[in-house]
Amino acid sequence: MEHRHSSPGADQGLRNHSPGGTPHGNHAVSSAADEHTVHTHGQHAGHSVAMFRDRFWLSLALAVPVVFFSPMFAELLGYAPPAFPGSAWIPPVFGTAIYLYGGRPFLQGGLNELKTRKPGMMLLIAMAISVAFIASWVTSLGIGGFDLDFWWELALLVPIMLLGHWIETRALGSAQGALDALAALLPDEAERVTTAGTETVSLAELRAGDTILVRPGGRMPADGTVSGGQAEFDESMITGESKTVLRAPGDPVVAGTIATDNSVRVRVSAIGEDTALAGIRRLVAEAQASSSRAQALADRAAAFLFYFAAGTGVLTFIFWTLMGSLGDAVTRTVTVLVIACPHALGLAIPLVIAISTERAARAGVLIKNRMALERMRTVDVVLFDKTGTLTRGEPELKEVAAADAGTTGQDAAQNTVLALAAAVEADSEHPLARSIVAAARERGLKLPTADGFTSLTGRGVRATVDGRTVQVGGPALLRELGLQEPPDLAATTGAWLERGAAVLHVVDGGRVLGAVSLEDAVRPESRQAVRALQARGIKVAMVTGDARQVAHAVAAELGIDEVFAEVLPADKDKKVAELQGRGLKVAMVGDGVNDSPALARAEVGIAIGGGTDVAVESAGVVLAGNDPRAVLSMLDLSRASYRKMWQNLVWATGYNVISVPLAAGVLAFAGIVLSPAAGAVMMSASTIVVALNAQLLRRLKLNPAAVS
Repeated sequence: MEHRHSSPGADQGLRNHSPGGTPHGNHAVSSAADEHTVHTHGQHAGHSVAMFRDRFWLSLALAVPVVFFSPMFAELLGYAPPAFPGSAWIPPVFGTAIYLYGGRPFLQGGLNELKTRKPGMMLLIAMAISVAFIASWVTSLGIGGFDLDFWWELALLVPIMLLGHWIETRALGSAQGALDALAALLPDEAERVTTAGTETVSLAELRAGDTILVRPGGRMPADGTVSGGQAEFDESMITGESKTVLRAPGDPVVAGTIATDNSVRVRVSAIGEDTALAGIRRLVAEAQASSSRAQALADRAAAFLFYFAAGTGVLTFIFWTLMGSLGDAVTRTVTVLVIACPHALGLAIPLVIAISTERAARAGVLIKNRMALERMRTVDVVLFDKTGTLTRGEPELKEVAAADAGTTGQDAAQNTVLALAAAVEADSEHPLARSIVAAARERGLKLPTADGFTSLTGRGVRATVDGRTVQVGGPALLRELGLQEPPDLAATTGAWLERGAAVLHVVDGGRVLGAVSLEDAVRPESRQAVRALQARGIKVAMVTGDARQVAHAVAAELGIDEVFAEVLPADKDKKVAELQGRGLKVAMVGDGVNDSPALARAEVGIAIGGGTDVAVESAGVVLAGNDPRAVLSMLDLSRASYRKMWQNLVWATGYNVISVPLAAGVLAFAGIVLSPAAGAVMMSASTIVVALNAQLLRRLKLNPAAVS
């Protein structure tokens, strides 16, 4: 059924939610995020979440006996570990396994940072565990008479660092998920038309110039031009906007769209990487690559600590050697290098992110990318997609007008018009038809019996009601019937069309009885979200493929600061870049495939959870529901978590800045020397402080319904 009866903007303003609009089910899209390999160029390049997870659990299991049988740890707690033949070798043997297996990612990462001359967290960890490993073996073998038993410290350090990196890597997400979701929009096979009929072929066998048959509910496997038949196409997964669009001979169709009601023949013009869908896929990949180069705050702190610890270690060794105490030089240098390892620093950000993620999830916000959480607080403008985000993406009956109220009164006349329209539309599955029927039932109207339902492609529908032929359709129907609206009705429907509403006329024989208007319903929550963002000093913009009158009507209703209307699918990405070119940091909120490049390009991409898989995969943040006020929860959480990150970083770094000089013996003249055991205890205490501080985030209340 076709209702091409309103302005072009209205045609684009109402999204079709037909069953055919769902992604093809035969393509498996990876949802096992834990198995994703991180492809960024940072410290986790080539490391999978599963790798960190597996090494953490095994290293933790090995650490238990190491810590329990460690003489230094036993002395600290005042207990005597059980002694039996070989018990003294449990810490060295298990500790070595932890170092070689659990510590391998850090040793490899540290070597890479050393080669690139960019020291960071990995090199700092590698240095500390290597020094602890060597010093502990020297002590275990009785070489030099040193008391540098750091096996228990090594056994705790490696699992803690693995845990931090496991949490961190999970938060990074994977760009590949978005590309997999894009590929899943295409069917596996196509029906190619031959002289003998049709044949089923794989997509790899299709060639430009082939003619294919697309059946009702079928998805386009390639770009092309309709050569036979006509059908309503659901293009929402590509355009992200509106209802179905009629495609007749000569009209272009693109890969990924769905023929909802009729079979059509299409002459293929582009396949594979030449399709519009592939172009969007390339935009996603490019945008995600451009937004993945930011470095974590902890890496910068780790680089500083590496130089600080290494420099202090060298000076410590030189000073105490010159003082004639080689034993003190070795002991204090080793202590400096071991306690410089960032227990607290390694967990400072991952712990905050883990708790923030949990708090966000309770508020209906899924944090997929840690950088999105960090960046949200810096956002200057939130760019909302209109349809399905600020609006419901579904048509809603707004008004009814009767051409002649007669003696029954305006309300009764309007109810008659609506009841007739609903009776005719009752057998239709079109979104506009469903909205009309639903509105009539909500008003408690009794619908007359209709039969002989007929769809008038491109014009409207027709049925027989109580022996009369009643038709419902737009301007095209009136033109075909040679009818004119009465002046009063024309003035009313003209105002509807100016604001972008879809207008359907109800015709009884040769007389126009009245009309109904349908519009994409604005979410009540959108008004609160816009006001609250503006109250926080953040500009609100809207982007849509709809006509300008539609876009500006919605913007005026919501009080939006800036509007981008009639934007082609690929140009949403450019609008984000345009805002960024003005020096603004952008958060993009959307739900369609065409939104995915913009979601990936923006500093923060926020996908509506009810949107397409690819939009969800491309975003750093996913709203589990359709409430735009959840963006405020994300903003408040970002600001709170950023404060906690800095507090933890200052504490963790400050601990090292103070403890490292003490371990080096700068106050030895006053009788104050930080022993290896005391340094290790202080390091563990620092980690506890950081963990407790992160827990305070749980007091943050995130309730989208209570935004102000």
